[in-house]
Amino acid sequence: MCSFVKRGRPLSSFVLPAATLWQRELVRFWRQKSRVLGVVASPLVFWLLMGYGSGDLARFYSGALVLTVMFSAIFSTISIIEDRREGFLLSMLVSPAPRSSLVLGKILGSATLAWIQGLIFLAFAPLAGVRIGLLAVIPVAAAVFLISFTLTGLGFVIAWRMDSTSGFHAIMNLLLVPMWMVSGSLFPMATAHGAIRAIMWANPMTYSVSLLNGLLGLPNARPGPLASAVVTAAFGLVLLAVSGLIAAQKSTKSAA
Repeated sequence: MCSFVKRGRPLSSFVLPAATLWQRELVRFWRQKSRVLGVVASPLVFWLLMGYGSGDLARFYSGALVLTVMFSAIFSTISIIEDRREGFLLSMLVSPAPRSSLVLGKILGSATLAWIQGLIFLAFAPLAGVRIGLLAVIPVAAAVFLISFTLTGLGFVIAWRMDSTSGFHAIMNLLLVPMWMVSGSLFPMATAHGAIRAIMWANPMTYSVSLLNGLLGLPNARPGPLASAVVTAAFGLVLLAVSGLIAAQKSTKSAA
């Protein structure tokens, strides 16, 4: 951002495009309220079935919350493919706005929507016997946003290269669902064996589930909350940087 100021560009040339795209995502979501039901209801039903079936709702709560955020990230980043079809993406690429601000605005808008839907799912915490005190609300909400930002960045990287929504769904299901399954959502790392445990250590989503477990006072908070927050934030920043790079490459090809 500082480089834009040094080149003589006002700060508003970065902030305004990002804020505009952020607002656009929220307005689009407001016109499609049924998305709330689809994103929240599916993980909620899954969590209730798994939880009541095993007699332990708390065990699966953090995993279901991450699943809610993941579903929202998938639905939100589909808009990138729709924008390409409608020509809006091309108009963004040829605009004088910095590509990095366009990427940031798109990811922030989708992450905000995932965050809001994650907060809605938090309202069901008492069903799992999870009591969130007033002092714990802020760090939990911040953690949900961090996870939303990271998963949205992953969705952005994948969606940017896709031309088909069906293909996007196939790739996301092939990648994200297995990531979620071996993240500690279904079984803890302590009971995993061999290669699965190694995969869980390398899986960024493992740290998302562990972060929520630690903040909510649930078991299986391994790695610890601090390490989980650092890894999740680092992964999100890497995805943001990669998103900026692939957006710049796309604009170069379009200009050619």
